[in-house]
Amino acid sequence: MRPFYLYLMKFRQPKEIDAITKFANYAYQDHGFPKQSTDYNEVSSYLELNADYLESMSVFDHAWEQYVQIEEGLLSGNQE
Repeated sequence: MRPFYLYLMKFRQPKEIDAITKFANYAYQDHGFPKQSTDYNEVSSYLELNADYLESMSVFDHAWEQYVQIEEGLLSGNQE
């Protein structure tokens, strides 16, 4: 399973078009983000304690749910 960070980076855009794009852009600039993690609890705990840029944990939860489904092959990689 590839790290969540790599999945999230596919949403980076110069113009913030939605909450996940904003999350990805800020995570890219966050040098403490657990870039190698595939563990929900590790990433979630980090964000709760350190990511004041995340407008709501539901943004993370939605992105994580898609990440898991794609990694498990339940969704095509093009479906956002």
